[in-house]
Amino acid sequence: MIFDKSGNTSIITQEKATVVELVKKLQTLYPKFKNDNIIVTLTSLNKLSSQDIVEFLQISNTHRGENHSFVIVSDKVDLDTIPNEIILVPTLQEAYDIIEMEDIERDLGL
Repeated sequence: MIFDKSGNTSIITQEKATVVELVKKLQTLYPKFKNDNIIVTLTSLNKLSSQDIVEFLQISNTHRGENHSFVIVSDKVDLDTIPNEIILVPTLQEAYDIIEMEDIERDLGL
């Protein structure tokens, strides 16, 4: 797992471990980046299922409930099979775009 920070956004890149292991690590390390927007990049993982993405539901809901963005990047899962509460995009640039849009919505009080 690789952590990178760009402004108020933490980018977490998963390379080897399973999604379940990643979610457990995120929950353990959550206080470290709870005040940042979070991008979880899963593009290097070859096998991903809808259930793998759903593993992030609890931490995503918690983080979004605190008025921060939580975006997952992967092009290996059909977006139509993912719950609406989870934001999944195919590219890192789209993740940044989502965060920018959500920041604007928060600033406008929407």
